[in-house]
Amino acid sequence: MSAPAPYSRHRPRLIAAALIVGATAMLVLSFASVPLYRAFCAATGFGGTPKIDAAATPTARGERVLTVRFDANVARDLPWRFEPEVPKISLRTGETKTVYYKVANLSDRETSGQAAYNVTPGQAGAFFVKVACFCFEEKRLGPHEAEEWPVVFYLDPALEREEGMRGVREITLSYTFFGAKDSAPSKTSETVTAQPKG
Repeated sequence: MSAPAPYSRHRPRLIAAALIVGATAMLVLSFASVPLYRAFCAATGFGGTPKIDAAATPTARGERVLTVRFDANVARDLPWRFEPEVPKISLRTGETKTVYYKVANLSDRETSGQAAYNVTPGQAGAFFVKVACFCFEEKRLGPHEAEEWPVVFYLDPALEREEGMRGVREITLSYTFFGAKDSAPSKTSETVTAQPKG
């Protein structure tokens, strides 16, 4: 029989160091997972997230014409009014369009918000390409300030070759604004929803 390996004094230190490194790596990954997931969704259109391509222009016009509806919502803790200038448009694939959203701060103080967005049906997210959008950054509004913010987008003509998009005639782009961390809740705030008109 072979003799047992001698016990090393350094082994507990190595195990402790490995545990600390592992815990630190898990902590870093937990903070990085949200932006990484957002980047993945934006690049692939996963989960109805529109693709983002700030330098893109479509290479060709397609044949299909679809209806794009616009939906706008505001979380309870943000005292804003937020609505699209038009409830819907007709759009040919490959055609770039600009649509404006009207926004107003209803409070007596400066507030800030960040928009989350998605596209329904979910399979359309891979073909809904945003060139410019107010949702890419935190937005600030002064007391009772009102602005109009553009969204520039197109529908990728590749959707015409996608089996899952053949029966789709209508796509909805939906935004929800949430209060930024430095925006304190207001007693006058309420959820504001602009439903697309049929």
